[in-house]
Amino acid sequence: MQKPAELSELSFAELVARVRACTLCAEFLPLGPRPVIQLSESSRILVVGQAPGRRVHETGLPFNDPSGDRLRQWMGVTRDTFYDEQKLAILPMGFCYPGTGKSGDLPPRPECAPAWRSELLRRLSNIGLTLVIGQYAHAWHLGGKARSVTDQVRHWQDHWPAVVPMPHPSPRNNLWLRRNPWFEQDVIPAVQHRVAQLLRE
Repeated sequence: MQKPAELSELSFAELVARVRACTLCAEFLPLGPRPVIQLSESSRILVVGQAPGRRVHETGLPFNDPSGDRLRQWMGVTRDTFYDEQKLAILPMGFCYPGTGKSGDLPPRPECAPAWRSELLRRLSNIGLTLVIGQYAHAWHLGGKARSVTDQVRHWQDHWPAVVPMPHPSPRNNLWLRRNPWFEQDVIPAVQHRVAQLLRE
């Protein structure tokens, strides 16, 4: 594993290249390593998900699935804007597809975030909004008191306007969205306004 001091000496391009070539978890990944990230030093918005799914692994394009369609709708952005790394960074908690378990994809590999995350985030100095999606992202980026995803999202204004905790946009969460209509009524309009504001700057 790279030591933090060694990573800090790399240029941004060298760091990203090192991440894209990472094989740290190779022995545990059913389809092998393929880190899927998107970022540039000018990115204004950061999207933090869990880990790539199988379809994302196959295409190498983050959120290239129904979850991504809903996320783009929540943000009020087009695919072109979403995939413009100069505007939008995407750094999941695990960069590679972890495989599938009994009830969906497995959790992000635990080796990934400690190895790379702090140094990558340190380089993203222009981020004005971070969308933090799902329990693993909540735990890393929000810290503090342990809360359920629902409770974390319900208290979204605690972190506003820099960070917004969100549920996963997966179709698996349709029931959650029906039970919590306040999310799309109250949180989404605020997110869309903030996203539009940052993209204009």
